Amino acid sequence: MKTEKVDCLIIGSGPAGYTAAIYTSRAGLKPVMYTGGQPGGQLMITNDVENYPGYPKGIMGPEMMEDFKNQATRFGTDVRYGMATKVNFTGSVHKVVIDDTLEIETECVIIATGASAKWLGIPSETRLNGKGVSACAVCDGFFFKNQDVAIVGAGDTACEEAMYLAKLCKKVYMVVRKDTMRASQIMQKRVIDTPNIEVCWNSETDEILGENDVEGVRLRNNVTNEIRELRVTGFFVAIGHQPNTQIFKGWIDMDENGYIKTVPGSSKTNIEGIFACGDAQDHIYRQAVTAAGSGCMAALDGERYLASK
Repeated sequence: MKTEKVDCLIIGSGPAGYTAAIYTSRAGLKPVMYTGGQPGGQLMITNDVENYPGYPKGIMGPEMMEDFKNQATRFGTDVRYGMATKVNFTGSVHKVVIDDTLEIETECVIIATGASAKWLGIPSETRLNGKGVSACAVCDGFFFKNQDVAIVGAGDTACEEAMYLAKLCKKVYMVVRKDTMRASQIMQKRVIDTPNIEVCWNSETDEILGENDVEGVRLRNNVTNEIRELRVTGFFVAIGHQPNTQIFKGWIDMDENGYIKTVPGSSKTNIEGIFACGDAQDHIYRQAVTAAGSGCMAALDGERYLASK
């Protein structure tokens, strides 16, 4: 296996990773970034971004990430396509294997691997993904104007997305596994008070119907075992996110859900020279602007660490 030594390695390429790249490259650290499996992160599946400062008219997620990338490369960031597949964080020189073919050696690693949407795990969900099945109502709701759709989830995000869909769609079925929601009381009330949202309590998705496009969904009642089929053209999944941190398990301290623990007020992990930012360590805010801010923190923490060496 080939070996390469770099001053600073950034793993991941969303708002956190690119911001870290901008700061470290301007500081002369010559960062090398590996983009991961989804270059640009979750914003690549986001249409209109209207809440990021500096874009008064809004911007498409992919276009915004291209701006971030161009700014990082302008200052000298070496952006490479590839996936970190293995790590070895023993000793002061950290080793990260890329695509099982190249081992990077560095004293400074910035983890910005983000998080990915959770799916139900049924075959029809995979088969019809992008053909009516989506994990982002805000991204894809526009395509289902004046149609009937279903959304699965019971948290605040699911409620927000259900209400967003209700503004566009004729009818929204909200599929909730239990007889209660995890969402805050105010969000639950808003959903229940929305006339064109129907909550399907104690229900699980048995199958998404349709050959080439979503044509309906078959639900199973957990209490009565009753089967109900809904005629819908869109099916949205809003059951949470999974941090992309699996390869760091056993090395980096994490919470029970796999989010990396950082020292409060910093991006420092339990291992010297390893810093974490963005959604890989943030399960509360999960916004582009907070991810970018934490990317800045990681870059400054990394720069100070290297300077102290």
